[in-house]
Amino acid sequence: MSLTFVTIVILVLGVVFVNGWTDAPNAIATVVSTRAMHPKKAVIMAAIFNFLGLFCMTMLNSKVASTIVNIVNFSSGTESQVALAAGLFAIVVWAVSAWYFGIPTSESHALIAGVTGAGISITGFSAINLSEWNKVLYGLVISSVIGALFGYLTITLVNFLFKNIERHKANKFFTGAQISSGAAMAFLHGAQDGQKFLGVFMLGTFLAKGQEIPATFNIPLYSIVLFSVVMGIGTSIGGYKIIKAVGMDMVKLDKHEGFAADTAAAICLLFSTIIGIPLSTTHTKTTAIMGVGAAKRMSNVNWIIVKEMILAWILTFPGCIIIGYLMSKLFMFIF
Repeated sequence: MSLTFVTIVILVLGVVFVNGWTDAPNAIATVVSTRAMHPKKAVIMAAIFNFLGLFCMTMLNSKVASTIVNIVNFSSGTESQVALAAGLFAIVVWAVSAWYFGIPTSESHALIAGVTGAGISITGFSAINLSEWNKVLYGLVISSVIGALFGYLTITLVNFLFKNIERHKANKFFTGAQISSGAAMAFLHGAQDGQKFLGVFMLGTFLAKGQEIPATFNIPLYSIVLFSVVMGIGTSIGGYKIIKAVGMDMVKLDKHEGFAADTAAAICLLFSTIIGIPLSTTHTKTTAIMGVGAAKRMSNVNWIIVKEMILAWILTFPGCIIIGYLMSKLFMFIF
């Protein structure tokens, strides 16, 4: 086992930990902001369901991991392993910086961009596998357009079904319903994001063994358990800055609106996970919230916060590609 491969494993686990720490709070942002759950209880719930989502969905369907393995064509050898390690380091830098400023940037996009930048540093733009990268573009449409549309339609349906129900009775129902939808969001966050990191781990494994990247592969059970635990631990630390930005600052939500946003986002995530599209949970959850808020009235959305988030998302792809590229060149020079 080479030192480079050990470094890749440590960095992947570091990214998984940071993802649980900084990205997983998006799943529980609404359930906390509407006071359906206390923050500490919500974080514990998210940690448990992140674990279950990664473990259960990967055992049943690992198409998202397969997409990540094949998104960039790496040649075998130490140089590719060093480049991959550098790409992962770039992701950690980006994710921690976003957490520090309280910006819910997409770590899924950071992962894809960082690995892409690493691949470009070795063989140029020919390293990009366009057939797999198209899935990323599909994911952008689903998470942005479909997420907002589902949020709008879901809250419209909820309002119609409960229009004759007394407010206090509806709130009692939606307190429990929102906890369930928040748990579903955490479950699918683990399923989506956890598989992406397992994909990078498998890519590093193939490169370390000098193997050709296979079309299909089995993910070892020990790695699924390990990644699930690490993500759960990261989530248990929480990320109140992200919860505040997504669930409190952007749109003021009632319990039924929080339920609608979580449900809409969960449906998008489930569909994408089953067919192997790497979707940003941050994108999906945030746009679903925007759709819910806009259904009430457009002025209900804090568009200043939205603009800051969109700017962060726009910068993620070029920013992480460039950082991944430069880090790869630096790492190859040093090592």
